[in-house]
Amino acid sequence: MFSTGQLIFGILFFIVFVIVIAYQYRKDLPLHKRYYKGTVWILIAFIGFIALIATVKFMFM
Repeated sequence: MFSTGQLIFGILFFIVFVIVIAYQYRKDLPLHKRYYKGTVWILIAFIGFIALIATVKFMFM
């Protein structure tokens, strides 16, 4: 399906991409902590809302 060169390129691209994303995240971590305080509560509320919808759906099926 893929040639050997394409597989090598894909694997190397993935490895480098993950390394760059991790580096950039670590570099921006102080800014995230300063500007995005409290966003974990929004995530918890969103997951709870989705769970509530799923629960109601399965109760009335």
